[in-house]
Amino acid sequence: MTDKEKEEISRLPEKYRPMGAWSYFGYTILFAIPLLGIICLIVFALDGSNVVRRSFARSYFCVVILAIILLLLFGTTLGAMFAAMSAAFPR
Repeated sequence: MTDKEKEEISRLPEKYRPMGAWSYFGYTILFAIPLLGIICLIVFALDGSNVVRRSFARSYFCVVILAIILLLLFGTTLGAMFAAMSAAFPR
């Protein structure tokens, strides 16, 4: 990063300053913790003190919701397959 870029970033309000790669890494680990992560994820997704963190939390929240939907769909399909197999081959 050049000195001009650093100077431009330092002039930004705290609300709009970018996060570093380690921040993204740390928040990803934080959000992966089962109960505490979900609570922090919701708080950061609704918080307006840092726009970049809020956007990252919202995108992570969308990924979590998508993963839950896919797991439910996969589980339902797998359950229906087992039910059909057990009906086809009774004991």
